[in-house]
Amino acid sequence: MALRIYNTLTRQVEDFVPIEPGHVRMYVCGMTIYDLCHMGHARMMMAFDVVYRWLEASGYKVTYVRNITDIEDKIIKRAVERGITIRALTDEMIEAMRQDLGAIGAAPPTHEPRATEYVPQMLSMIGTLEQKGLAYRASNGDVNYAVRKFPGYGKLSGKSIDDLRAGAGLADRDLKARAAAEGKEDPLDFVLWKAAKADEPADAKFDGGYGPGRPGWHIECSAMSCAVLGERFDIHGGGMDLQFPHHENEIAQSEGALGHPFVNYWLHNGFLNVDNEKMSKSLGNFFTIRDVLKKFDGETLRFFMLRTHYRSPFNFSDANLEDARSALRRLYTALEKGGSPQGNSGPIDWQQPAAAAFKTAMDDDFNTPGAMAVLFELAAEVNRSASADVARLLRALAGTLGVLQQQPTAFLRAGSGLDEGWINERIEARNAAKKARDFAASDRIRDELSAAGVMLKDTPQGTTWVKA
Repeated sequence: MALRIYNTLTRQVEDFVPIEPGHVRMYVCGMTIYDLCHMGHARMMMAFDVVYRWLEASGYKVTYVRNITDIEDKIIKRAVERGITIRALTDEMIEAMRQDLGAIGAAPPTHEPRATEYVPQMLSMIGTLEQKGLAYRASNGDVNYAVRKFPGYGKLSGKSIDDLRAGAGLADRDLKARAAAEGKEDPLDFVLWKAAKADEPADAKFDGGYGPGRPGWHIECSAMSCAVLGERFDIHGGGMDLQFPHHENEIAQSEGALGHPFVNYWLHNGFLNVDNEKMSKSLGNFFTIRDVLKKFDGETLRFFMLRTHYRSPFNFSDANLEDARSALRRLYTALEKGGSPQGNSGPIDWQQPAAAAFKTAMDDDFNTPGAMAVLFELAAEVNRSASADVARLLRALAGTLGVLQQQPTAFLRAGSGLDEGWINERIEARNAAKKARDFAASDRIRDELSAAGVMLKDTPQGTTWVKA
């Protein structure tokens, strides 16, 4: 089975055929970097980390670009509030982002362009749009995109221009009044270049022929993606919330400037909810990745997210995380029973039935729940047979998803908070009691360890322990 993916643009699952055989070029909209990453960011980053990993496991060379938006209204406001430069703020938050994503096992992209490094390319694209009559200079100093002059506007969201205007929730007269106040000829027009305000700090202002200002958010991604990947590339991804207006506007800008399509496949991950409600600070259910990592380890968080298909709504809750932790422990327990060593498990034989079933699931639009079902079937087989070969296959397949790569005993003991020396001393005392046939003492020691959160495992090779 060839890889098939759901293309938001065509609204159907399609065979994936890269422009250049054997090489996939993928762009994903990354963070606007003014604060710590939250669980919504984790959801998006994980979705495309899986895409990246599976493309590589499928034998493709992947050029993965995930941008950083490091100039924007919220960034400027936060830097001013903290009394630091924009660069100081964004450097700090980028480092925090990399730490958080590393903790959940997200692989770094091939390129991580910062918007402020590509302002000349943005200005060049704006100039081209202006020459083609798709952009105009407003009375307030902004440069705007003339949406109605781009015939394909709305094709990604599937809405007509009139539908989009009606969806704004304001009367037509009010829309026109607001547009006029913003220097726009039409309410749907959007800003390409924002004229600087007098009270903004100097490091928020760039020069480039339109007066001091900064690029609009949408033009940043159009310019960066084309600059790094070329004027036509394979995959563009991001959260479902970016489908409109951000990605719709990217299409209008890029295709308006280039005169041809610039992305073949558009991928969007589903929304994240917290206990079945949208995550929001106002609802008090807002969590950063760091909040969650205080209670759950990074691999558990990653495993939890893999259990939901990337396009499906994702429900975050402590109960679901606890369940994921228990499930992950079951898989590591099977690896321990199979004696699977840590490290590379060798190449995967994709003709092997379980591996073929795993591949069939992943080739079906990155169906991680289906692939995870195969992992649990393999774990059940290891528990029955203690087969090292099956354990190695389990580890190798899980590795394509970025899980089950730790030494099993280390994972199963993690977070016990106990003195391993004391535990080993109690195990030796129990062994001595058993040897002396003092089974009452042996049972007392087992109960003592159990109460401390230690579960003993008696094997032919001796007694081992894990966190209960």
